[in-house]
Amino acid sequence: MMKLSALLPLPLPLPLPLILLVAFNSAANVAVNPIFQLEAKPEIGEMVTSSNAELCEVAKGSVDYLNLGEDYDPGIITAGITAQFGGDLDRVKRTLNFICQVEQEDKLAGTKSRLMDADFIAEHFDVIRWMPDKNQAQGFAKDKPLLKNIPDDKILLTKYYIKLAKGTARQTPETPYALYAIPNDEKDLTLEQANADPSLTRHQLTKQDVITGILDKDKLAQPMVWLSRYDLEDSLMQGTVKVDFTTDKSTSGDISGNNSDDRSEITSQFFNVHRNNGIGYKRNLKKEQQGRYWYFKKTESVMGYGKDANYKIPVYPLVTVAGDLAHLGLGKLIMLTHNGESRLTVLADTGGAFENNQYQLDYLGGYFKNWDDYINTYRTFPDYFEARILLLKE
Repeated sequence: MMKLSALLPLPLPLPLPLILLVAFNSAANVAVNPIFQLEAKPEIGEMVTSSNAELCEVAKGSVDYLNLGEDYDPGIITAGITAQFGGDLDRVKRTLNFICQVEQEDKLAGTKSRLMDADFIAEHFDVIRWMPDKNQAQGFAKDKPLLKNIPDDKILLTKYYIKLAKGTARQTPETPYALYAIPNDEKDLTLEQANADPSLTRHQLTKQDVITGILDKDKLAQPMVWLSRYDLEDSLMQGTVKVDFTTDKSTSGDISGNNSDDRSEITSQFFNVHRNNGIGYKRNLKKEQQGRYWYFKKTESVMGYGKDANYKIPVYPLVTVAGDLAHLGLGKLIMLTHNGESRLTVLADTGGAFENNQYQLDYLGGYFKNWDDYINTYRTFPDYFEARILLLKE
């Protein structure tokens, strides 16, 4: 069958000068407003990074993960966007190592950190300015004013936090929902082996299935701590939770505070996401409606990105950001600037909302019990920041 387009008249050719003008204008548009571009004279504000020692710790953890090699985690252990600016993977690691070198030298010398000196930053780093991809953002902007109002020259900076919760060692009416370890049928399997077997428990159940208690009924997975529904949903959303749970030596589960000191003890424990059920995060659904469910693992500290629980990056609040690792590449040193103040962060985490997202980062804001605590702390914190990726000069 002949295509309809073959029956339509061909467009008349443009005169050569007009062709050149169209080509020039297209090239000019690309040059004037690319998403990423080198800045010859970056505007660096007063440096206000909260802790260069903790920044160094996140940098070191990121380098350790990058050193696992591209074959270990293809698409994440990569130069990412900086490759087009000469920022190969070795240069990314040198950048992070330099941060720690400077921090340690200044600490030994007893001098103010040079990382707090804007002139030092400008002297030692090439700067890639990141403008938001507003076309991407508009695809999710319905009923979301923060996405609708993204400026041309600033990215959206949302915030996430380490959840603080109270839990119990056993199920109670106040804490009826558990954080589960990965199901028993994959405890001895690698992530690759488990992901390749769709018959495993983890791949069969949505979050809505899990909260019915099916895992307990059939003893399919071990409950590690019991939470309220609110704390469960918050933990699934934030990815890391620090739980204070009371274990009564006689009843194991009474959190009323009525037990005598010699019969109960309070233990603090971190839990971090381990493996999920493979259901994608839906940006248009509320957290209670999400089908994605995460199984957790006990950890010694707050953990950021890692494809599996055996290798994850220890992270710290106020110096860590989450973002689109597949596009940006893990371990980027990112400077965030607003109203004349700049802070250094390391891209060491991600989340379901960051798939194909070049308009947003998520700032690890601290420890909070709930959204009200978080909102009260960040009420005046801006939603949009200038973003710059830093690479150590050659």
